[in-house]
Amino acid sequence: MRKNDVKRINRNLFNIFALFTREPFARFISKELDFFSNLDYSVIGLILLDYTDNNYTCILLSRDISRQYRAENLKVDIKTLQQAEKWIIENLNNSVIVHHDNKTEFFDIFKEEVNEKQRHPYFDLLKNSIALSSAKETIKEISYHYKDIDGNFIQQFQSINGFDARLWEIYLFCLCREEYFSFKRNKNAPDFMIEKNNVEIAIEAVTIGRNKNTEINEKKFKPKSLTEINEELKNEMPLKFGSVLFDKLKKEYWKKEHVIGKPFIIAVADFHDTMSMTWSFPALIDYIFGYRYEHWHNDKGELIIKPVKINEFIKKTGATVPAGFFFQPKTENISAIIFSSTATLSKFNRMGKQAGLGSNKSNIMRIGTCHNFEKNASKPNLFQYQVNENCKELWSEGVSIFHNPNALIPLNPELFPSVAHHFFKDENIESFFPDFYPYSSMNQNIVIKE
Repeated sequence: MRKNDVKRINRNLFNIFALFTREPFARFISKELDFFSNLDYSVIGLILLDYTDNNYTCILLSRDISRQYRAENLKVDIKTLQQAEKWIIENLNNSVIVHHDNKTEFFDIFKEEVNEKQRHPYFDLLKNSIALSSAKETIKEISYHYKDIDGNFIQQFQSINGFDARLWEIYLFCLCREEYFSFKRNKNAPDFMIEKNNVEIAIEAVTIGRNKNTEINEKKFKPKSLTEINEELKNEMPLKFGSVLFDKLKKEYWKKEHVIGKPFIIAVADFHDTMSMTWSFPALIDYIFGYRYEHWHNDKGELIIKPVKINEFIKKTGATVPAGFFFQPKTENISAIIFSSTATLSKFNRMGKQAGLGSNKSNIMRIGTCHNFEKNASKPNLFQYQVNENCKELWSEGVSIFHNPNALIPLNPELFPSVAHHFFKDENIESFFPDFYPYSSMNQNIVIKE
């Protein structure tokens, strides 16, 4: 056994491999210190500091038949970190991969089950493009743990009509686990039942999809002008959010036996056009709270914000839709709404790249805007950086939870400590942001040719 047959891996990679293997309660009894792998990642290992007696524990994990990592070998009560590292090195490549007792079969999300005409172009890009190779490897690892209750997840993930919605569900799966929730996936509706600290929460996911006649062609994509965006934000975008939210409201999930008495959240994402999620979120605020906010600076340079009541939005037909979703009948049964502008393939690509997954021919530069914490700031800050293994992006980055001021069962914001929370009080919105909050971002993917 040679020491150089074992390599250290970074925390980002281990988090992707073991995000769903690691039970949430583990953080209360131990601290993860170091991570290892053999050369082909068939066996991975970690060293833990045991809080109970302040010594070290080593664990080796190998893949079962479903390709999930599961514990194979364990050593406890190691006195020093040096002894723990020695145990890992001596045992990692000598490990005999066991046949775990998991009966779940391999979930092959990239095995083509949809014909070319019905496949989403982004699925083909994801499967074949070097530029998205980090996203592909990340989604593949996550999919091994996904429970396909309806039996059609793979087909929908590959199809024109289902790709965006299923990608949003995979993202929420990662977000909830990163926030240390356990899953109860034995019901087909709503999409997620999660639990933490003896609190169960129901989440239903929904997306604003493209019109059936909208062509998906990145080469022909032309960004909208600021004038076009502002025009769409007045009526068109609030109506799009209103349509999907009301569709979910009519389902009355809160009446289901396993949801009664629990916080119920709708998680909405906008995929109606290429990059639309980077600019559409103000329309969600206008629609759910029924207020728009004008702002200016006075002579002293102080930021003045004036709430302006919105009564309705007007359809092209002339029909009107009332503003203020949270003030409509039955919406008191919805505890909050989750939104993210960053839950796209670019997100999965960055998470994979910072873990060292994917082709080394692909380079990613991230450019975006983030919250400006200056007291009188009215514009976000700009940021950019190259994505590499030193980055520490979280799944929770860019997530907002909008709390319903009239909720019968309010959501405790402490259950989601890493995201932004927004509360409506006296015509104003009170927001609490994490230290870094991106409003929107995009990747510049550069592929090095031979």
